[in-house]
Amino acid sequence: MAKTWWGSHLLSRGADDEIWAVSRAPVTRGQLRTAVADLGKLFRDHGIGEGSSVLLRMKPSFTYLQVLLALWSRGAQVVLVDFRLKPAEYEPLTELVRPQYLVVAAGAGGPVAGFRQESDFTVLRMPDGRPAVDGVRLVQFSSGSTGRPKVIGRPADSVLAELDRHSALPGIPGRGDRLMLLNSVMHNMGLVSGVLHALAAGATLIVPPTLRPAEVVRLMASTETTAVYGTPVHHELLSRVGDRPELPALRLAVSGGERVPQETYDRFRARFGLPVSPVYGLTEIGLLAGDLSGTTVPPEVGPPVPGAEVKVAGEELYVRMDRSPYLYGDHADRFSDGWLRTCDRVHQDPATGVLTLLGRADSLVVVGGLKVDLTEVETALLAHPRVTEAVVTHDQVVEAFVGADETVTAGHLTAWCRERLSPVKVPKRFVVTRLLPRNSMGKLIRDPALLHEHITSELTSQAQGGR
Repeated sequence: MAKTWWGSHLLSRGADDEIWAVSRAPVTRGQLRTAVADLGKLFRDHGIGEGSSVLLRMKPSFTYLQVLLALWSRGAQVVLVDFRLKPAEYEPLTELVRPQYLVVAAGAGGPVAGFRQESDFTVLRMPDGRPAVDGVRLVQFSSGSTGRPKVIGRPADSVLAELDRHSALPGIPGRGDRLMLLNSVMHNMGLVSGVLHALAAGATLIVPPTLRPAEVVRLMASTETTAVYGTPVHHELLSRVGDRPELPALRLAVSGGERVPQETYDRFRARFGLPVSPVYGLTEIGLLAGDLSGTTVPPEVGPPVPGAEVKVAGEELYVRMDRSPYLYGDHADRFSDGWLRTCDRVHQDPATGVLTLLGRADSLVVVGGLKVDLTEVETALLAHPRVTEAVVTHDQVVEAFVGADETVTAGHLTAWCRERLSPVKVPKRFVVTRLLPRNSMGKLIRDPALLHEHITSELTSQAQGGR
């Protein structure tokens, strides 16, 4: 099945003249099929075939997606590495997975210049590469918000099962829908929920050439977008666009990656007249829960989707899997007896099955012999009218990293927390900046060392720029 996975299951669907995707210009399904076939021949000539391991690192473009599909059509295992990673971040990952081939674009690093129609690339053979792990077709990395990412391997059946879970979710975009994708195509929601689901379901994929909010909204209007996928940050930015055109076709807004803040949910609903519908999943297995009916309100994420087997034990969510998703490491603390520990704390309504996110299991720390939920401290900080972001960590003491208005000081925040939290929960240290750093998936970084490094670098740049 591996070699025919994409040809028979996805690429052969739809007429040649049917529009597959739109960015600066449309691409038909016939053009997609031709490009994938031509690239497949190119990769065959380079020796890439069943069981080859290939690391793919390119800026987002239709070429990137065509290369990915062509590599899969050859039966290769593809390792996706985000082009935004710095050398100090991606080189250790490359050494860890040791691919046989690199498919990289010139100038793959550096800031994003938007989604491209086409891009050039180079194929390199690595002398000491090791072949694919048996059966694994897709290799990704965990978000790394709390440390070095885990290496996650998914066989073809895992991705196909996730696509089946998408198709079973009521209200999911299908044939006739025009899906605006703001998520990165290098990560799970953008790739599977966006690109592959649209390909399988017959929806037209719309990928904006720029993420400038005003231009995204104008493109939504001109393409008569019916659904928009993004992260909470995307929906927040869209809701702040003034003097926007009418969007009568828009029926659905979907958010994933992290919990939707109540303020974002309320602002988007007021501006666009429809709620943000949450979906929840993991890189390890993909989509697990969601509700597209518009009745789920943060921090709820909806019930488990058909086909997902979950359980809640001690307020922690576990997911049934056939095998450990982790490569090149034991991680026995995360996978045991067929169950993956998500480390997400949830409540499940016994009547409806709806899951409500409570925070991370690893957000519980002991301070002075007492348990402190760092998420509770973050919630208290986010209630401050001039605070927009907060990450609370614990090493030897509780420390808060806060994104806030420039008028906010550590003294203000200390007084604010003392009024709302017991003394043991009040952070001993505050680091206040305008914006907190995020990783390549748009999630807030939670590793204290990385937070200090990013913020110190930013403050130094600002000081030098002001000379």
